[in-house]
Amino acid sequence: MSTPFPFTAVVGQDDLRLALLLNAVSPAVGGVLVRGEKGTAKSTAVRALSALLPEVPVVPGCRFSCDPAKPDPACPDGPHEAGAGAERPARMVELPVGASEDRLVGALDIERALAEGVKAFEPGLLADAHRGILYVDEVNLLHDHLVDLLLDAAAMGASYVEREGVSVRHAARFLLVGTMNPEEGELRPQLLDRFGLTVEVAASREPDQRVEVVRRRLAYDDDPAGFTARWADEETAVRARIVAARELLPSVRLGDGALRQIAATCAAFEVDGMRADIVMARTATALAAWAGRTDVLAEDVRQAALLALPHRRRRNPFDAPGLDEDRLDQTLEEFSGEEDDQDPDPDGPGGGGGDGGQPTPDDGEPQSGDSAARPEAGESGEPQPSGSGEQSAARASEPFRTKVLSVPGIGEGAAGRRSRARTEHGRTTGARRPRGALTKLHLAATVQAAAPHQRARGRSGPGLVVRRDDLRQAAREGREGNLVLFVVDASGSMAARQRMSAVKGAVLSLLLDAYQRRDKVGLVTFRGSAADVALPPTSSVDAAAARLESLPTGGRTPLAAGLLKAHDVLRVERLRDPARRALVVVVTDGRATGGPEPVALAGRAARLFAAEGVASVVVDCESGPVRLGLAGQLAGELGGTAVTLDELRADSIAGLVKEVQGNSRRAA
Repeated sequence: MSTPFPFTAVVGQDDLRLALLLNAVSPAVGGVLVRGEKGTAKSTAVRALSALLPEVPVVPGCRFSCDPAKPDPACPDGPHEAGAGAERPARMVELPVGASEDRLVGALDIERALAEGVKAFEPGLLADAHRGILYVDEVNLLHDHLVDLLLDAAAMGASYVEREGVSVRHAARFLLVGTMNPEEGELRPQLLDRFGLTVEVAASREPDQRVEVVRRRLAYDDDPAGFTARWADEETAVRARIVAARELLPSVRLGDGALRQIAATCAAFEVDGMRADIVMARTATALAAWAGRTDVLAEDVRQAALLALPHRRRRNPFDAPGLDEDRLDQTLEEFSGEEDDQDPDPDGPGGGGGDGGQPTPDDGEPQSGDSAARPEAGESGEPQPSGSGEQSAARASEPFRTKVLSVPGIGEGAAGRRSRARTEHGRTTGARRPRGALTKLHLAATVQAAAPHQRARGRSGPGLVVRRDDLRQAAREGREGNLVLFVVDASGSMAARQRMSAVKGAVLSLLLDAYQRRDKVGLVTFRGSAADVALPPTSSVDAAAARLESLPTGGRTPLAAGLLKAHDVLRVERLRDPARRALVVVVTDGRATGGPEPVALAGRAARLFAAEGVASVVVDCESGPVRLGLAGQLAGELGGTAVTLDELRADSIAGLVKEVQGNSRRAA
């Protein structure tokens, strides 16, 4: 077994270490989501925390880690009698991104359940993590239904496995830690809210601190055991402090003044629901216990807000997480005297905590409460005429809700919310023989398959004699996420600032739709004499929006080059992710200039997509009283549908999906 890097040897990352320690003191805080760029010690710190947790007393032989002092009466391995048990180190269980539902929650032997009426249950990772740490690296890449199961278990403290009327329940209380790189995609807002705390981490820009990071890492790699031994005293001290804080926690007093500050802060930052208030209260209490105090002070409330609120303020995926700390201090100061009026006890939290103490430094930069992640792009000067010259980037107009663009047919790609797909979750449409392990039993079809053979199998009792060949898997239909590849014309013909602003606003609206439907997105732009892949296919819609904002315009219109570049991107992506189907969205006025026969070349490139049956939509950006209809002609060559910018937001495109499907069927 490898020796983990010592927790106390991690350089910097004060907020990350504090958030982990607070959850170790009070698991009721609800876990930690660690966001940051790669190489910032996210995984190192999480793995190091497990060595600091006190040993766990367990019932010998229990696969569900029951506490011998208070055994779970519903434990599948029970019942257990209360008494002395054995101690073992707290576990840290890692959930792989590609894990199945059965691996997470456990699996029932359906065949034995039907034939013998027994609950033959194989525990999953939730059972292994009970009373320890469950660590999910790259949690933003985990399938949504697994994240739902994970967070439900964390909230309820129990895991339920339900299969065709047979159910198993076991305790599942653990410290949930997820790490993610925002460049690879965001979590849904509903899931962000389920994590108690969040921390933004970044590599230090201080040379001395970076030198110390490298020095310690090299020393650890050369001699892990020796390096760990040198930090043993610090590790022991922190472990003892965790134990002391846990013992003090029930005695910590959360007064009315602190509660009012918590409620006022959540209201001031317009946080939805009440979960933020509860998490802040638990975090502030844990902070007081960690400091060795029995009263919650204003400084605890302030630090709790910095850890519990930033990820709950996001209104859309392009809003920057963070808090306006000046506004936070103003709110705390405004409500600092409330307790004096209601609690005359001079030793209460309001007695001396009105000034909140010294503010705790925060790793992230202060963010304006109403700011968005989109940078100010472009200038306010008069637009330049279209032509070959390059212009600065125009800012996108406000996004709007778009109609659903869908890929026709039924796929088998990653779970999402756009196109029809055969999935493990959704409505049941039929039954089939299982390929591999049975996951979703179709009970009626299984009974129907087994019934004709009961006499030949010698059935004599009430039980049904079921064989492996009788089992039927439920065929289900749900929704999948697609690859939405944007091909954007950034040439001089699109360069009028007001027009390009509207175009960017439309693409931004489609990006928002792609985020909500769990799509991958890519961005190809063409201008001048060539086309560029501005963003390879990714799950990070934020990255696509940032590239779109900084997109300059000008030059000729190499439409054929843009289409061919998009075709190459799709070819490579099919090799990487063959199950994910593509929807190509071409944003252009349809003009093609530059080189010999540019229009004919563009037509031939478009027919490549039609020949391969790729679903496509052309967003027609042509404006003015005289319209050439070139975008419509391009849509015909692609085998897709054309829609204007105005139609993209209007009810008049309600039939667009049917048109796309019809055109694709005719092309096939």
